[in-house]
Amino acid sequence: MGLLDDLSKREAKSESKPEPPAVGHYAVKLDLKEEKVSLTAGQTKEYAVVVTNTGTEDDTIRIKVDLVYNSELPDPPEWTVKLYGVEDKVWDVTFTKVTEKEFRLIADGQREITLTVTCPKGARYGDRLNVVVNAISKGDPGAFDAKTLSFSARQAVLAVKSSIGHERAVADAIYARAKAKDVGVFSVLVPANFRGYVYVESMNPDRLEEVVRGLRRARGVVKGEGESTGIAFSEIEAYLTPKPIVSGIMEGDIVELVAGPFKGEKARVMKIDETKEEITVELFEAMVRIPVTVRGDSVRVLQKEEEK
Repeated sequence: MGLLDDLSKREAKSESKPEPPAVGHYAVKLDLKEEKVSLTAGQTKEYAVVVTNTGTEDDTIRIKVDLVYNSELPDPPEWTVKLYGVEDKVWDVTFTKVTEKEFRLIADGQREITLTVTCPKGARYGDRLNVVVNAISKGDPGAFDAKTLSFSARQAVLAVKSSIGHERAVADAIYARAKAKDVGVFSVLVPANFRGYVYVESMNPDRLEEVVRGLRRARGVVKGEGESTGIAFSEIEAYLTPKPIVSGIMEGDIVELVAGPFKGEKARVMKIDETKEEITVELFEAMVRIPVTVRGDSVRVLQKEEEK
């Protein structure tokens, strides 16, 4: 064997073998804030959804939407679930009954989707729906992400306009007619200091309109903003929370006693006890100025302290 043959063998041994190509990694991420929401009949909630291909390869992402109904009563009405941005046209999951769609995403690519859920106008109290959104990699079906939104139907507070001075009569008529037709009216409120309106707690605004239609002294249901006719609870909360009878009275105010043994006497407010709803006053015309404690509704304010 020659010297050249020996060198060629050494060079062949020193050559390294080529590395195998890297295996692609498939992964997907779904950005959607999970929450539990109560909606009134006809109300719509909108969500921003971001689907990200977090893998190293271009991939086809499959979007799957599961609607899981859970109602206390049989045959619950269908909620409307739509997605915008999965394809060129709107994907109406409820109407089409199509629960899966797919699209391509490059590695690290994103797709922004809008999801809307609408409570049916025929919703009953206790109707519930879970919307499960799944993003699944077609390259590796074991790579997926899922988010769940939980919805429940709740009653709305609606305002019915009435003739001034006939609010109580309209409220009684609404309650009687609603009870006979079983339209889901839970309560009727007549605010003492808000004339011309009656508030009704109901599940179904459309059926309430049928109840009010043709009712003597009723002027119809006041429409709210958007698709929902309900009004915010904060707007009527003041009418539901009784004010303390000493509300509006301050130390130093000049008052007149309107009840009790000192009726007609004028006095100055010295102390206020909101817990007991009592005030302590000092009579102006008493021989000896002794503090007298009376109920807050036993006085009438004549002059406020800041007006002096």
